[in-house]
Amino acid sequence: MVLVRQSTIIAAPIERVWHVLRDFNGHDRWHPAVSTSTIEDGVPADAIGAVRRFRLAAGGVLREQLLSLSDAEYQLSYCLLEAPVPLMGYVAGMRLKPVTDSNATFWEWWSEFEPPPGWHDELVRLVRDEIQRAGFAAIRAYLGKAAGGVAAAETRSAPSAGVSAATERGPMVEQLPHRQASALGGELRTKAIVVERYGGPEVLRLRELALPPPARGEVRVRHTAIGINFIDIYCRTGYFSLLRPPGVPGMEAAGVIETVGEGVADLRPGDRVAYACPPVGAYSERRNMAADLLIRLPDDIPDELAAAVMLKGITASFLLHDVHALRPGERALIHAAAGGVGQFLVQWARHLGATVFATVSNAEKAQLVARLGADHVILYTQEDFAESISRLTAGQGVDVVYDAVGADTFAGSIAALAPRGHLVSFGQASGPIGPQDVGALAAKSVTLSRPNYGHYTDTPARLAPHVARLFAALREGILTPAAPRRYPLADAEAAHRDLESRRTSGALILIP
Repeated sequence: MVLVRQSTIIAAPIERVWHVLRDFNGHDRWHPAVSTSTIEDGVPADAIGAVRRFRLAAGGVLREQLLSLSDAEYQLSYCLLEAPVPLMGYVAGMRLKPVTDSNATFWEWWSEFEPPPGWHDELVRLVRDEIQRAGFAAIRAYLGKAAGGVAAAETRSAPSAGVSAATERGPMVEQLPHRQASALGGELRTKAIVVERYGGPEVLRLRELALPPPARGEVRVRHTAIGINFIDIYCRTGYFSLLRPPGVPGMEAAGVIETVGEGVADLRPGDRVAYACPPVGAYSERRNMAADLLIRLPDDIPDELAAAVMLKGITASFLLHDVHALRPGERALIHAAAGGVGQFLVQWARHLGATVFATVSNAEKAQLVARLGADHVILYTQEDFAESISRLTAGQGVDVVYDAVGADTFAGSIAALAPRGHLVSFGQASGPIGPQDVGALAAKSVTLSRPNYGHYTDTPARLAPHVARLFAALREGILTPAAPRRYPLADAEAAHRDLESRRTSGALILIP
């Protein structure tokens, strides 16, 4: 907990100073950071429990509640209910005393709060300079103007809990770092990976972009970990139209809310959140995101785990429960079984009671997939997987194929299916399958599905069941993801090259 306590002398009688400060709805007349102010529910401004809602001059909305007020002791206290900055547990108070043998007033202002990790120095400066010192100066100017002059006095800082005394600063906001300026609703600059034209990994470029304040219904998220997925490659190459150059790729990340826009009621600055859905834009230090697309992270789900598993786990969830609801006793063939989605499909399919056949490219991946529970592992680089399936199933084939490979496996997947089997083609790591003769599927009455992730996750109602199912599977040990491979944000190009070359297994993440 941090305590910032400062005091000043105002060259005006205590009654005049108190008359201004005790009006819990009057600070829009004197504090330069406040544009408009109202008391909610029409209660008196000096009623204990009154909630004032005010808009900052630079944008953003705050709500504060009056906790105590004493005319006899010239003091009040209040707490923060809602703010665009992570001033967690913020409680503040003011106290006035008459200066002996003078017609001046001693004013003490204290603020106590718990800063999130990495925010200590910036929030201390915010409270000390933009709230307290700016308020002291504004009251002097306000009372001085009313009296036909300028009230002058000295401001003192009292160091507490690591807050050191400092000389008074100049104009507010201008001297603050970018992140602090944005906390008050202003625009900031953020680093991001930009696809300037469709193409290979070399088109991924680190750029600095302007980030405006969150719009109504949005929040600003500071990313702590960003998921890398094959859908990002499809966006980079132009196969999917989710991204139009110049644009920022990425649909999965975890982080901390920095700023809350108007109309957001259930999220607060400092909340840990994650998402795995359109629109693209996750390859960035910060971004604005619609609040209803965010998932609040429980304490037992770390940020890096969330960024590594959300999109892949949600994909596995709808593939296994919606696209083809896998039943106990069914036979399932899973291609690219050592990949991020593949590993989840193997583990979850076994838990659902299926017999799992898995294809991988080398012996090391074969050992990994066998440890995850695959009943039969096939090295497709050494044997024809369709012939192996026929042999292992006594010619019956499998009930469903989950295929994220595409061109190299499509024909073999059809051959490996049993009559009335289901081919779920959800990716094309080896390239598009190209034009196909639908009539040829009639030989086995094959069902062909090409699910689109966005159609299963584009509303909170559609997304929520998959998130709940994923978190439950992680807690119960149904899914045991390995630690993700980490890349700095600036190395997104290298990460894409590694993913496309199939040199990796499991999840990859970017660290801003």
